[in-house]
Amino acid sequence: MKIIKKAQAGSFESSDILILAEKPKDTKGRVIQLNSIVEKQYGDTILKTVNAILDKFEVADIHLVIHDKGALTPVIEARMETVLLRASNNQKGTMY
Repeated sequence: MKIIKKAQAGSFESSDILILAEKPKDTKGRVIQLNSIVEKQYGDTILKTVNAILDKFEVADIHLVIHDKGALTPVIEARMETVLLRASNNQKGTMY
């Protein structure tokens, strides 16, 4: 999957996660910035989940900014799938 535009999914609400995605500006590969209220306890798990979704959708080049407010794994997976579909212009049936 190729990222062609900026996109976001999620919110700043408690137990949710806001994910911003775009093409990397100067580099190739994955650039992931994680800000989480539970980063010390679950930061590695969040990054593992994010990278698993990127692998599933075969995304090689992306810049992600992630603001987590304690989202559970299924929420992280859903937000990642949504932001990737929006950023690749593959989401159907929405206003984005």
